Formats: sequence, structure tokens, C-alpha cells
Amino acid sequence: MTTSEAGGAALVNQEGRPAQSLGGTVAADDVKMRVSGLDFYYGPKQTLFGVNLQVLTNRITALIGPSGCGKSTFLRTLNRMYETVPHARAEGEILFDNEDLLAMDPVALRRRVGMVFQRPNPFPKSIFDNIAYGLRVNGSHGGAALKEKVEKSLRRAALWDEVKDQLHKSAYALSGGQQQRLCIARALAVDPEVLLLDEPCSALDPIATAKIEELLYSLQDQCTLIIVTHNMQQAARVADFTGFFLLGKLIEYNKTEIIFKTPAKKETEDYITGRFG
Repeated sequence: MTTSEAGGAALVNQEGRPAQSLGGTVAADDVKMRVSGLDFYYGPKQTLFGVNLQVLTNRITALIGPSGCGKSTFLRTLNRMYETVPHARAEGEILFDNEDLLAMDPVALRRRVGMVFQRPNPFPKSIFDNIAYGLRVNGSHGGAALKEKVEKSLRRAALWDEVKDQLHKSAYALSGGQQQRLCIARALAVDPEVLLLDEPCSALDPIATAKIEELLYSLQDQCTLIIVTHNMQQAARVADFTGFFLLGKLIEYNKTEIIFKTPAKKETEDYITGRFG
């Protein structure tokens, strides 16, 4: 990786050594997650190799690379969703606000680190109850306060104006793009500090994709966003920082403009220019 500045923060190279920053380093509070020497295994099969990167607070980070390169696996380490898979394990260090993420209570962690999946997965409930579900699990029992929180979440997901008159209709009555924004609203309802999005636009048409991208822009002052995408143009449009994965390794991680215009690694350039993928 080239010497670079990450909003003032020093990045790290693939070997785990700090890369020199052009602008010095930022306060620890500006680094939301710090990943060091992360290896990941499904049983005996290793799928991530020595991943090192820093995720800055209130920025959008995109992860790109060909299918099967480890992007989604890496994303799932950040809220330990992999623990639902038998014999899966992560080794290395992930610090979340300088706490050991791998030692945290997973339920408490997932309240702070929400996730939105590739295909919209609304619950078989009303629009209102989809949003209220997580709130109720976390102690909201109804009344005006619950209604206000549901409305707030739908507004944050830019969906309120489209559904405010049909809150008690099935979520399945919504379009695909609306369902995805509903899932984002559901994740936002418990005020996560980080939102992970695994190819959230891959099943959507261009109009719905544009709305999701606009939504991501509007959310980054409220939480830290990490998005996996196969769409390099999308990464270039929405992300402050981009990481390129290949064969389970983080090949390069830098400001998005640098990744797409002057990448340091030949593998990155070959992928960006379409020589493989």
C-alpha cells in the first residue's frame, strides 16, 4: 500500500506495519474499528489471511473484489454473525472503540453493529411491527414513544412519506427497493453505531439503487457505514475509503479516489480496469 492519509489517520499495510500518514495521526476516537492480523477459518479451511485496516468514524467504507474473495466473510466478523456457522472462527484482533470486539457479548455487540443483507428480508409482519420488533426486544413497550421511534426510523431511511398511510399493511406489499429501505430502517431503529451492508443493491433496479445510495449519504453523519459491493461504480460514488480483497487477502486499502485513479498494486489496477473479475 502506498503512503496515504485516511482523513488524517495512519492506515496499515498488508504486512501489518503502520503505513506512514501524510497528515499525522488522528485521535483514537476517530477510528471506529481497528482490525489487525485477522485470519478466518471455516473448520480447517482458511478464508481470510492477515487482514489489517482501520475504519474511520462516520465515513463510508466500501469493500470490493471478485466473488468468493472474502468480502462478506470479513463483514460478518465485524458483528460476529459467523458464530451461527458451526466450526467457524476468527483469529487476530478487532478493536471496536478500543474494546476487544471478539470478547464482547455478541447480543450487546449486534445492538451496536447492525447488518443489512443482500436480499431484503422483512419479517412477515406489518410495516410498523417490522420496525417496532427490535425496539420491543430492547425494552420499548408501546404507546406514543414507540410510535415516535418507528416514525423516526422510517424517516431516517427515507421511507416515511411513502408508507405513513399504510403502516399496518404487510411489509411484503412493498416493492423490493422499499423493502430494502425498510430493513435499513429496522436496523437503524436501535441506533447502531456501525451499519454493515452486504451488497444491499444487488437485487434492485437502478432507481431503487439510487435511492439507497442517497440514503447512505444522509446516514453517514449518524453512524459509520461499511458496504460490500460488486459494483465498482457504486463504490466510487458513495465511499470515502475502499478496500480491495482478492483470494482472502486485503490487497489495498486507501481513499476511494486513490484506489480508482492511482492504485499502488497491479492486482488492484487489473481488477479496476476489468482485466479480471
